[in-house]
Amino acid sequence: MSDTPQMTRAQVWKMAARPHTLPAAVSPVIVGTGMALHDGVFAPIAAFLALVAAALIQIGTNLANDYFDAQKGADTPDREGFARVTASGLVDPTRVKQATAATFGLAMVAGLYLVAVGGLPILVVGLASIAAGILYTGGPYPFGYYGLGDLFVFVFFGLVAVTGTYYVQAVASAATFPLWIPPGTITLPAIVASLPMAALITDILVVNNVRDLETDRVAGKRTLAVFIGYTGSRIEFLALLLLAYMVPFWFLAEGFSPWVLAPLVTLPYAARISRTLLTQTGGEALNPALSQTGKLTAGFAVLFAAGLAM
Repeated sequence: MSDTPQMTRAQVWKMAARPHTLPAAVSPVIVGTGMALHDGVFAPIAAFLALVAAALIQIGTNLANDYFDAQKGADTPDREGFARVTASGLVDPTRVKQATAATFGLAMVAGLYLVAVGGLPILVVGLASIAAGILYTGGPYPFGYYGLGDLFVFVFFGLVAVTGTYYVQAVASAATFPLWIPPGTITLPAIVASLPMAALITDILVVNNVRDLETDRVAGKRTLAVFIGYTGSRIEFLALLLLAYMVPFWFLAEGFSPWVLAPLVTLPYAARISRTLLTQTGGEALNPALSQTGKLTAGFAVLFAAGLAM
């Protein structure tokens, strides 16, 4: 007998929000804040609201994906991933669509202060992030269906999220509304610090897409994994891991504290996940690996941010 009828409304919406994906939203903010602490520009209100806005955009994107994947027929009964509330009939599609709009609306409210201190650049970045969250699986040309999802995640969850977090803190003390990026508010170290998050969060997507490769191919969802296959996806995963673990050495060479190498303690955990991805394709093994990659990202972020701050 199915357990679905026994689920409470709160449990259903928690399933829709997919809290296990929140490390992808929180980790870049942690790293950007660690960089801000190092440079003496830490601004607690800006950092907190960046965290709230990032989490809401992540949840809104999850809801949008749930809705649009169901509408496009990508979430079939054969899919081995976590249950989707729209495709499974747990929530009416209109309700999911409304919840998506409400969540993105809350993200915009949280971002009002960030726009006030960050000016036009943050307004553009915030609107672009929301638009990207919708267009990932929605719209006439959903880039998640055309092999561009990995690039989207690398740019928005890595480069934009980390440097954006640093920027709003670096510019928070200014009394003006910037129309462009003021000098010194986005630095080369802040950009380099974004690369491990870009790599590891993209690896979360790689695990997800390897697990769904066969069902996505049948459904016509052409993720990068569908284009390059299992071998190509595994090479991508390992290359991104290598990038993440090489970046701390760049900071050490630039004169940062040796504590910046603290994320290296997570290497055995990363190796364990890699072994799973290199040998498995089914949901029974890759669903846990997906959650583990999220935990790896969060652990790396905390250790990296602490090392940067020191």
